[in-house]
Amino acid sequence: MSISAKDVKQLRDITGAGMMDCKKALTESNGDIEGAIENLRKKGQKLSAKRAEREANEGVVIALTSHNKNNGVVLRLSSETDFVSKGEGFIDLAKKFAQIALTKLPDTLEDLLQLPFDGGISIGDKVIEQVGVIGEKIEIKQYEKIVTAAGEGQVIPYIHMGYRAGVIVALNKEGTAAEEPGRNVAMQVAAMKPIALDKGDVPQEIVDKEIEIGKELARNEGKPAEMLEKIATGRLNKFFKETTLLNQAYVKDSKKTIASYLDSIESGLTVTEFKHISLT
Repeated sequence: MSISAKDVKQLRDITGAGMMDCKKALTESNGDIEGAIENLRKKGQKLSAKRAEREANEGVVIALTSHNKNNGVVLRLSSETDFVSKGEGFIDLAKKFAQIALTKLPDTLEDLLQLPFDGGISIGDKVIEQVGVIGEKIEIKQYEKIVTAAGEGQVIPYIHMGYRAGVIVALNKEGTAAEEPGRNVAMQVAAMKPIALDKGDVPQEIVDKEIEIGKELARNEGKPAEMLEKIATGRLNKFFKETTLLNQAYVKDSKKTIASYLDSIESGLTVTEFKHISLT
């Protein structure tokens, strides 16, 4: 049957598929739009299975916060190549996924994939559909959120290096005066990659491992056995200063820690939580 240019354009607008792919899908469905969408989705499922073992290490990271700044999300949409991830359509798709996440605030990535996308299909099905459209493995690889109650703080977003990293930082105080410091802290997170907010937030297994490493280093340096614990503890404190956000030296003023920098902006101002996702 004859497939009109109007129908091809409509399918392309819905799916983002190429013109020839849209025309072929419409031909196979006898001009039925819904059937053509299903054909593209089936193509994506087949391709997804074939490329399941491929590495999807490129992509984009999107960080968004709500209008009232009480909530924030950060999401990574991955692809196999940077050629795909730099495409405007791919970036727009990641933003749409992030906006849905921000509106619905699902608890887990699995919950996010079940949420409806435009046109009634789920986000998970949309990802599979786009595998067929794009021709390589794509996936929502990571998702994090921060939720604060009204009057209890605000969430500041930051996207780093052309969508290669995204950060959301929760502050304990609201107001525009805290927005720039919050962004500065989010930039610090992207650059310095802290593993925890403060000393007490570092997992015990990491603390134990660092103590053992410190002891082993001191032992190899010929230090007395009775001094190993003390030396290892000193090295652990240095580890905390380098890897916990509030104790890190502020990159724009190394005489201050992040904690003292924020307190200098407004007494009592601090970070209560942060989330960081990056491609590397």
